[in-house]
Amino acid sequence: AYAGGASLAIALSLVTHASAFYLPGVAPSEYTEGSKVELKVNSLTSINTQLPYRYYVLPYCTPDSIHVAAENLGEMLLGDSVENSLYDIKMNVNSSCSLLCRRKLSDEDKQAFRQKIDGDYRVNWLVDNLPATMRYRQLGRSNDAGYSYAIGFPVGVRLNDKYFVHNHIRIGLQYHADPNEFDDYRVVGFEVFPQNIETPAAAALDRPLCANLEDLNPQMDLDTMDEIAYTYDVTWTPSPVSWASRWDGYLKMHEGQIHWFSIVNSLMIVLFLSAMVAVILLRTLHRDIAKYNDMAIEDTAEETGWKLVHGDIFRKPPHSKALAVSVGTGVQLLICSIVTLTFSIAGFLSPVHRGSILQGMLLLYTFAGILSGYVSARFYKMWKGEDWKRTTLLTAFMYPGSVFMIFFLLNLFIWGHRSSGAVPFHTMFALLVLWFGISVPLVFLGAFFGYKKAPMALPVRTNQIPRQVPSQPWYMKGIVTSMLGGVLPFGAIFTELFFIMSSIWQHQFYYLFGFLLLVIVINLVTCAEISITLTYFQLTNEDYNWWWRSFFASASSALYVFMYACVYYFSRLQIGHYVGALLYFGYMFVISFTFGIITGSIGFVATFIFVRAIYGSIKID
Repeated sequence: AYAGGASLAIALSLVTHASAFYLPGVAPSEYTEGSKVELKVNSLTSINTQLPYRYYVLPYCTPDSIHVAAENLGEMLLGDSVENSLYDIKMNVNSSCSLLCRRKLSDEDKQAFRQKIDGDYRVNWLVDNLPATMRYRQLGRSNDAGYSYAIGFPVGVRLNDKYFVHNHIRIGLQYHADPNEFDDYRVVGFEVFPQNIETPAAAALDRPLCANLEDLNPQMDLDTMDEIAYTYDVTWTPSPVSWASRWDGYLKMHEGQIHWFSIVNSLMIVLFLSAMVAVILLRTLHRDIAKYNDMAIEDTAEETGWKLVHGDIFRKPPHSKALAVSVGTGVQLLICSIVTLTFSIAGFLSPVHRGSILQGMLLLYTFAGILSGYVSARFYKMWKGEDWKRTTLLTAFMYPGSVFMIFFLLNLFIWGHRSSGAVPFHTMFALLVLWFGISVPLVFLGAFFGYKKAPMALPVRTNQIPRQVPSQPWYMKGIVTSMLGGVLPFGAIFTELFFIMSSIWQHQFYYLFGFLLLVIVINLVTCAEISITLTYFQLTNEDYNWWWRSFFASASSALYVFMYACVYYFSRLQIGHYVGALLYFGYMFVISFTFGIITGSIGFVATFIFVRAIYGSIKID
């Protein structure tokens, strides 16, 4: 099943065109002239249903024995199903109108083709791990830069209520040869051009097999066919593109200029706002601290503002268990995200290696369980909580349990439609082993270390009797400040969110991990500053109930992410299948929920450090 403030110098160093990176230790495949180059088939996919199917559910030419390529955990979760095929391709050997096979078509076969054509399904092939692409010329451009690429090719087309299956494929392969560097040939490009051509019946062998290749219009109506012949051409062309750069064509986005401009524009706005907020806060705080310390000399001076609530500022919050669990989980997810992106920038995790990013994230999340246990234990002990066993259990099970239940229910719907995107039960079992066998024990280990340490030192004592909070103006109510606070973190990521969602739901490649890491850093600073600022204004109004407010001031950005997902669904997607819609909203809810926990934890931890610092800097009797 399908399945997101630094200086300009850092930004420029991170935003590297990552196409030159490959997983260290993976050597390129080299082929001698005339040696076999294997063409593998992958799942049939559609952006209109989001339900992938195995290639051989359609009446294509089937090998005597089908071998499924070794899949990693990420590939299984993404619904990939890579299998062998009958295509006979030899390095640097061209062929024209080769017959793959003939197949009789039953009424069920024809109906299967109609359904896949109506669903806009695309066929996905692989040669030397390169996916097949179709090249399109962009309107208004005539040079090579005016081309864009689409992964795979359509099963067929529908014209005037007639269905035409693509039964002839022109396969264009590019190779790179450099005798000074290596002896043989390397595959660096894979393009296809599908056609529907009329082929003579098996009995009429006196007629040429591919007589009308130059006629690009569909020629054979599916309804009139009792037999289909699959044919293909292979054309090899030399290419100056090196093996390390062969993914450049796949990774070039035709909205590249828009992408760069929007990202830079977004980052500059957020940096400007962050700097402004920081300056205001620092100047105001400096004046407050100086005033309060001067007042401490005069015994008759009356306390006002945030100093007045020093006896209640660290009072235990309501539902402290849930807050400790949320913060611990958020820290775990944040560290997991940053490490994953760092490895992606370095080339260790890459879309070039299918499923590696998802598998890497799962493993990192599993082993980062020790962090969530430790952080939740530290805060829960600081609040003098006694039910540490239940808190640790909640830390180990709340977030992964919620996500797993949603994932399991959605998987049942996919399985009910016999899609290859349904995760098999042995993979489910592997996930449960990772969760119960590694993650849960590590959470308890982290909690053990957290509870063993002395509680975090607080600069002021908490009074026995809580102080009454004065009546607050409407704009300082919790829901108002939280909703306002979420706007800025969402503003920091919404442009990048568009491209990430396009890569997930429209099957495009995403590779600007440098930008994404920069956006996360900017978002981290923004969440911290907005939570600190809103908490400061809250404390100056003598309202000391800041624990949950500091969390929701940033976490509310998740609501905007989900609202944006709804807008994206109705404006950009044409998902016509109810299971596809369930998948979309189910997984976007998980993404929004995850984003809320991460941003809320950032805001909470930053505000805690801020509050502890300002109350430690004033003199209190």
